[in-house]
Parts: sequence; structure tokens; C-alpha cells
Amino acid sequence: MVKTKVDFNSDIGESFGQYKLGLDGEIIQHVSSVNIACGFHAGDPMWMSKTVRLAEKNGVGIGAHPSYPDLQGFGRRNMNIEPEEVKNDVIYQIGALTGFTSNKKLQHVKPHGAMYNNAVKDEKLAAAICSAIIEVDSKLILLALSGSRWISIAKEMGLKVAQEVFADRAINNDGTLVSRSIDGSVLHDPDLIAERSLKMIKQGYITSIDGEDVEVDADSICMHGDNPAAVKIAAEVKVALKSSGIEIVPLSELL
Repeated sequence: MVKTKVDFNSDIGESFGQYKLGLDGEIIQHVSSVNIACGFHAGDPMWMSKTVRLAEKNGVGIGAHPSYPDLQGFGRRNMNIEPEEVKNDVIYQIGALTGFTSNKKLQHVKPHGAMYNNAVKDEKLAAAICSAIIEVDSKLILLALSGSRWISIAKEMGLKVAQEVFADRAINNDGTLVSRSIDGSVLHDPDLIAERSLKMIKQGYITSIDGEDVEVDADSICMHGDNPAAVKIAAEVKVALKSSGIEIVPLSELL
């Protein structure tokens, strides 16, 4: 099915203390939803407050970006944590970010890094994250990898769920993200990324790192805010989508 509307999301608010990461003010002008770090992999109360205010000023959908407790590893290291602990960590992070919003509501939740990737393959972890979201606010939308078992688990538990694809990441033949330890896992060419994004939305497939066509169902396209070319990428993807008649809207307007 050809899409006429899609969400365009980015991870922001990943600065910490005196260390500034990403060009949040520039990126936010091109996207419709943002995933804000909640202090476990990046961010802190001051940056969370500042980033929420920035998001509200720009009228984009606000989502929590919870992570394993891994500041040194930026939430990208695997951690052997029991599902119940993950559930409580996610509840804590959703609650913390919600407190900074003017209406005390979020649009969605998108786990970060290793937690996200592990939930794609670990059903107990996926269910724990879904349970955390439901316990805080059952109306929140889960943003998770397109075509994954995690999507069906969320739906079975009664959650609203949006299927996510990645503009600037290579994928494996099974639709999972290529490990960042492998060359070519992160894409930097704005033209290529814009072309891939259009293919996923209009044609419903993407070519894997091994050259195989993989079917995808895209409700939302993600672009990572820490990509050095992030602002240019965001601008080109936005232009490509709009010039093809695809409207960029927040998740709340899709689901």
C-alpha cells in the first residue's frame, strides 16, 4: 500500500552537563516527532527541560527515549538485566520526561540503542517494555522496528504501535539493523538516504547490506541526530518526501 502520510522522527536531547551533542535546534525544524533522552544513556534534567521546551515551541510530537543505564557506553552496550528491572527503568524514564511537558503527556515511547535492538529479538524484554508503557499511560504509542515480533507483541497487549524504518542505517536480510561495529552500518550520503526513504514509503521495500530486497511497512522514518550530516540529511529527506506528495505528520495524526 502506497503511503500518503508518514512521521519523520529523530533522537535528540542527547547532550549531558557541559557536553553538547547534536544540532537539535536545526534538526527539529525538519521532523515531526522527536525522541528525547531521559538521563540513562544521555541527557540530564537540565537538558531534558530545555529539549522539551524546544520541541513544544516547534510543535512536534514528543516521545521518551529510554535506555539501559549506560552513560559511558551511550546505551549501545548489551546489558544482562532482568525484564522486571527493565520495566521499572522504562517506567522511571517515561515519568521523568513527562514531568517536563506542559500538559504532562507524551506522544510516544521509543527505546534507545541496545535496549531497542534486543527487544526486537527477546520477547520477554519486548513484553516488559510494553508493560511499562501500559502502566504509565496505555494511550502512548510504541515506536518499534518494522516487521519485528515486537510489533505483534505490542498489538496483542493492546498498545498502539507505529512501525519504524531507518533512513541512515543499513539493514540485514531479516530486517534488523546492521551492527555499528560493521563498516557501512551508518549511511552519510544525503542523496542516497533520501532515495532509500522514498523507496521504503512508496514501494514498501529496502535493499539490505547483502543486496536483498526486504519488505517494510513504514509509519515513521528515523534519522539519528548524532550523524555528522544530520541537518543536511533531514532537509533532503523532507524535500524528497514532500516533492513526492507525501505529507510529514506526527504519529498522533497517523494512529
